[in-house]
Amino acid sequence: MSHELHESQEQLELLNKLLMSEQFGYTSSQGAQASPLYNPSESPTTLQEQVARHAPLIEARADPGRERRKGAPEIIFGETKDVSQIIVMAQSLLQGSGRAIISRMRPEMVAPVRAAFQDYTVRVVELARAMVITSPNYERRTTNGHIGVISAGTSDIPMAEEAALVVEEMGCHVTRIYDVGVAGLHRLLEPLRDLFAAEVDAIIVAAGMDGALPSVVAGLAPVPVIGLPTSIGYGIGGKGFAALLSMLQTCAPGLSVVNIDNGVGAGITAALIANRVAESRQQREHLSS
Repeated sequence: MSHELHESQEQLELLNKLLMSEQFGYTSSQGAQASPLYNPSESPTTLQEQVARHAPLIEARADPGRERRKGAPEIIFGETKDVSQIIVMAQSLLQGSGRAIISRMRPEMVAPVRAAFQDYTVRVVELARAMVITSPNYERRTTNGHIGVISAGTSDIPMAEEAALVVEEMGCHVTRIYDVGVAGLHRLLEPLRDLFAAEVDAIIVAAGMDGALPSVVAGLAPVPVIGLPTSIGYGIGGKGFAALLSMLQTCAPGLSVVNIDNGVGAGITAALIANRVAESRQQREHLSS
């Protein structure tokens, strides 16, 4: 065995030991690392029977320990998957954490997926094209983080709602402000003032067309702003490209930008910020009491 190959194998072994540690919430082939909010032994047994016909054809490696390890849950991207794949992946996440979140669901998927999980609590958010499935004994955590979610126009609301759903599932409170874009900037001032008074920890701003609103908000806000370009627009800069470039070219400090229509990424980023801020706030309050 060459020296380089031996070193590579040693590094892989060290990485394996690290990931298997309790700190990283590793999911082994023998069973999922359980969330402290959920006991998999209490889950209904009918789910395995409902999806068993799909399992031999599908190999999926869902990661129910991701939220414990990373602070953000794994989310099933439904747009490019068939119903069988979604059911199998959701089953794995439910067994390991008590919850499965599915984004970008096509309309025809909703009924069969809901039917497969009829013993569970199923919440469909049509505007966000998303579904959240939870075990009957699952309790969503509350972190006391607070996120503002703003949309420039009504056409940007679906992506804003996708971000808001993720933020809520990560334990934060959401305040929504919709249809306040730069075409009528006076609409923004009063609700934005209220948002600052509520001391939000971060703000997500979804905008298409010229994508100018996130720069406006970042120029005023005393907290991090996440720009979410949406694929709303036409002509040479259509499908969100002009909005993305405008946000990337901002001169307003404190604006970070995710990819076009990436509501999940915007929500996770904002919630990670808010949850860390909320944790520090609670520690200060505890020390001062």
